[in-house]
Amino acid sequence: MAGLFSGSPKHEAPEPLEGPVVATVVGGTVVWFVLFLVQLPFYGWFDDHGHLWWVWTCLAGGGLGLIGIWYVRRRDAALKRAAAGQDA
Repeated sequence: MAGLFSGSPKHEAPEPLEGPVVATVVGGTVVWFVLFLVQLPFYGWFDDHGHLWWVWTCLAGGGLGLIGIWYVRRRDAALKRAAAGQDA
């Protein structure tokens, strides 16, 4: 266990992996909203069994996903602008 906390790392961190970030966040957001909509007809059952938080968790996940979509689209555009500026 001492090796985990013994000073600075002995090697450099690898470059971060870039992938289809916007598509991934959009897909996750869609899944959260679909789960919310699927659970709505069973609202009474969730309420009776003390699982109402499931419904609101899905709605919160969809809402936070919308913020995430906004964020990753702006980040992607900034990365493209920076790459175009370096090429010029």
